[in-house]
Amino acid sequence: MDTMLPETRTTTARRILPLIDLTLLGDDDTTADVEALCDAATTPYGSVAAVCVWPSFIHVAAKRLEGSGLGIAGVANFPEGLDDASRARRDAAVILEAGGDEIDVVFPWRSLQDGARGNGEALVRSVRDIIPDDLILKVILETGELETPELIAQAARESIDGGADFLKTSTGKTARSATPSAARQLFEIVAAESARVGVKISGGVRTVDQAGVYLDLADEILGESWATSETLRIGASSLLAAVTTELGG
Repeated sequence: MDTMLPETRTTTARRILPLIDLTLLGDDDTTADVEALCDAATTPYGSVAAVCVWPSFIHVAAKRLEGSGLGIAGVANFPEGLDDASRARRDAAVILEAGGDEIDVVFPWRSLQDGARGNGEALVRSVRDIIPDDLILKVILETGELETPELIAQAARESIDGGADFLKTSTGKTARSATPSAARQLFEIVAAESARVGVKISGGVRTVDQAGVYLDLADEILGESWATSETLRIGASSLLAAVTTELGG
């Protein structure tokens, strides 16, 4: 249900646009699909922050977006989140070699659920160690599956200690994705870290109203000047269309 006043929704849409990681992670994606995604990333109202695709399509995005200044993100250890640092490093290496500059790696959340401590930090650090310092590393915690604040906090702490630049809520491939309660917890963790890391919301964010809930949380907890593409991302595939429609396109 739409809850914002029209003028508020338009303002929110304008703020959201440069925070979007425009995402295409379907099982049957094609080169043409990725090229179309890249073309859609720049609108009459501005550009998104980045596109996010499978490692095998990074070279397509890099060629299509050459000189655009947009981020090119690829997923690693995705979507399963296995406790497999070697696989995560291999995926990251493919992304880097193909021209990517952002990596979204899945934290081994099942391992954490089973009681393992430190495995997630080791996996994150193993990826951080092979990528340049200026490249962005987002760690997908799969908060909807971890469920409890204690496990989410543990995953966040291990990710930060391993070198994460962003804490990301979810892959969007499970039954439970981003939730305001989990996002609030991540924003509060970031506040305690003096905003040393950012937050990426992903999974099920399709409308301006839905995205606005997370933007409002960020404003409440971290201040209205905090949310920029360097600190807040929203991973989505259909949100861009809702934003541009709101802005008149």
